[in-house]
Amino acid sequence: MTERRTGPESGPLRLGTRRSKLAMAQSGQVANAVSRVTGRSVELVEITTYGDVSRESLAQIGGTGVFVTALREALLRGEIDFAVHSLKDLPTAQPDDLALAAVPVREDARDVLVARDGLKFAELPDGARVGTGSPRRMAQLNAYARCHGMTIETVAIRGNVDTRIGYVRDGQLDAVVLAAAGLNRIGRTDEVTEFLSVDMVLPAPGQGALAIECRVGHTPQDTALLAALAALDDPVTRAAVTAERSLLASLEAGCSAPVGALADLPPVLDSARAWGDPQAGGQIVKEMRLRGVVGTTDGSTLVQLSTTGPVPETYDQAMALGRELAAEMLAKGAAGLMGERVH
Repeated sequence: MTERRTGPESGPLRLGTRRSKLAMAQSGQVANAVSRVTGRSVELVEITTYGDVSRESLAQIGGTGVFVTALREALLRGEIDFAVHSLKDLPTAQPDDLALAAVPVREDARDVLVARDGLKFAELPDGARVGTGSPRRMAQLNAYARCHGMTIETVAIRGNVDTRIGYVRDGQLDAVVLAAAGLNRIGRTDEVTEFLSVDMVLPAPGQGALAIECRVGHTPQDTALLAALAALDDPVTRAAVTAERSLLASLEAGCSAPVGALADLPPVLDSARAWGDPQAGGQIVKEMRLRGVVGTTDGSTLVQLSTTGPVPETYDQAMALGRELAAEMLAKGAAGLMGERVH
């Protein structure tokens, strides 16, 4: 077992990260920010998770926690000082001995299309093969296609960004759907042929946001690090993703369930701000909108609802917003659309 370092001058802070190009890029960005707020250097510690080595679909291996567990175990063993996760990969139940020290400002939460010949979704030919590893995306893409008289085939895929885009480049697929945030973070948005409106495809709960996680009070150094990392927290982003994850938890659905959710601030006059500025267009935004969707993967049935409430100022208020919308969705039959629920 690796001995836990406890001295404040015992070397750089150790940031645990997955090994993928995307994970390394986003962890590098966090490392730079942590160095600025702590005055200490940060080294990346690469950790392989079960989700990285398994070739099965996320639905088959359960989805929940498959990209997270190994990082959390390393954190609890003291092999790393803190970890960076894509927040959408985190199980909704937070362990008592770990804390979300910070949720930085969210990246673009939308999904994007990367298609052959620069095509947009509405321009895809009948029978187009569209790749995605997400039942959530399948449900909404198929529903949109049905509504607009299109015929598409959604194809389950796994792999990193290069692998997925490669399916389009070599002609195996007509298009793939990916998260905008990931392509932004690795500087590949020039390959996007269309940013998909959230009115067309709601993102996964927490999509586009990062989670910085550390131990809770194991040592004085842990406590000091937790306090220092709080400087990177964005209250509006945290409120939004807390509401989204509360919806997911209240539906008793896991990370791979066909559930989409987005909490955002309704548009304000002349405001071009996209993701969560409580003061936009010279006006103070006082309300947060939460939208949720659950559907069958073939797109034949969707339950899609929204609610609006005051911008949450506390964790409990954000949780209540998610629970309220989940209750409405369950009353409309959402439970029957998610397959096996998480208990």
